[in-house]
Amino acid sequence: MEEKRPIDWTTLWKKDDWMSVWIGFIILIIFMAGATFKMPSWRWMTDAAFEETLPGNLKKTEALLKEAESKAETGLQPHLLALKTAIEGKDRKAIGSAADKLEKAVKDAKDKDIGKKVDKLAKDIKRDATATIGKVFSGTNLLQALYLLIFLWILGAIGMAFMGMPLGKFTIGFVIVYICSAISFFIAGNTTVSYYGLEVVFWALLIGLLISNTVGVPDWLKTAVKTEFFIKIGLVLLGAEVLFTTIAKVGAYGMVQSILVVFAVFYFCFWVAKKLGLDDEFASILGAAVSICGVSAAIAAGGAVKGDQKKISHTISLVLLCAIPMLIFQPLIAKAVGMSPAVAGAWIGGTIDTTGAVVAAGAIAGEAAMAVAVVVKMAQNVLIGLAAFLLAVWFTFKGQTTGEKPSFMEIWFRFPKFVVGFIIASVVFSFVLPEATAKAATGITAGFRVWWFTLAFLCIGLDTQFKELVSMGGGRPAAAFLIAQLFNIFWTLLLSWLIFGGVLFPVPKF
Repeated sequence: MEEKRPIDWTTLWKKDDWMSVWIGFIILIIFMAGATFKMPSWRWMTDAAFEETLPGNLKKTEALLKEAESKAETGLQPHLLALKTAIEGKDRKAIGSAADKLEKAVKDAKDKDIGKKVDKLAKDIKRDATATIGKVFSGTNLLQALYLLIFLWILGAIGMAFMGMPLGKFTIGFVIVYICSAISFFIAGNTTVSYYGLEVVFWALLIGLLISNTVGVPDWLKTAVKTEFFIKIGLVLLGAEVLFTTIAKVGAYGMVQSILVVFAVFYFCFWVAKKLGLDDEFASILGAAVSICGVSAAIAAGGAVKGDQKKISHTISLVLLCAIPMLIFQPLIAKAVGMSPAVAGAWIGGTIDTTGAVVAAGAIAGEAAMAVAVVVKMAQNVLIGLAAFLLAVWFTFKGQTTGEKPSFMEIWFRFPKFVVGFIIASVVFSFVLPEATAKAATGITAGFRVWWFTLAFLCIGLDTQFKELVSMGGGRPAAAFLIAQLFNIFWTLLLSWLIFGGVLFPVPKF
């Protein structure tokens, strides 16, 4: 008979599963209490890209100037004329100054309709005109980046101290990890790069892979390569953004599709992986990743089955590498074949395996498609906890050789604890906090979530070598993942058309 496992209370502060929950809660509580923090700005536009916007902005300005004249908006006319003159002169600084003055003059507009249109134009032009490399590297912005580094380091150092990790090595390594992540933000901040949907996590992964597969990762840096710790903190923060009330307002369509996708794709991937000779552990991690939401699900499933860290990292790398072509080509295909925004969004949200990539792909497909895509992905995110629990129960029973039923504590031991933090954060922000407070807090914590994810994706790259990807399992895990992803693409497209295309149900209104 198997001996009962005693409760080890030290796991509450010595394991990253729990420590990530506490760090995530600290961040949420700080900003729930009303604290504020301004993130450094990384958005910048080249002079050439800015000049390409001038003809369109000139037409808009001229049209609004005529409208202002017809409505006798004497307070707006001189400022619109000054902006028109500045645009014709192609002086970026002068254009930004004119747009700023126009924005201030909007408050005197008598007609609300023209006031809104002028305000939007002024804000857009001002944002582009002032989005320069000089602004990114200004003393004020760099100081804000330093404050962010200090804040993230303090949170990370708290976790390292409680978990018994060497703080000195972590500090030195974390600065390097942060700087590489900041470079990723700078690259992704270019408006041309962001237009093509190449988000910050892609560049973080690429930089990490470049370092890992060229010069290598020194031992002193490895102390700060804490992929799971960083990403679990981000997942707890994500829980605050996955609001049950939002999903309820949209309706049950997204959840219906998510359930059908998750169970069918998981089973198919598991079956393919077993046919290729992979064990149940690897097959479960791959199946959860491809069917639910990629990185998050892979970590949750890995924790539930007590999976090998190499298998989890391998799966995460496959997810991220596969997400890049999908986020670029899926929205382009959707536009080319004339998919409705609802169908396109449901297809993108149900297949692409990282939340950030879903947002990026949805943005390429259009605002309406992005709204649907995010809701469907949120519905899949909600299933992380259920999937982790079911896998924990299955592997606990599967591991018994005496025929004795496993105890609740054994199931709890296997359950990934950061999922508890995810669920608690979601419940609190959905049902406990006033909506205004919740939105104000998540408006700030969302920025921190992106940073923790970026740090994690950089670490994934630093911890991944292509030769290991190719050699691991003789390429069978990659084959299983790609075959399952191909099935996922076509199966989810069919469901999206049936559920969101008005075939089985009325077309949903978002």
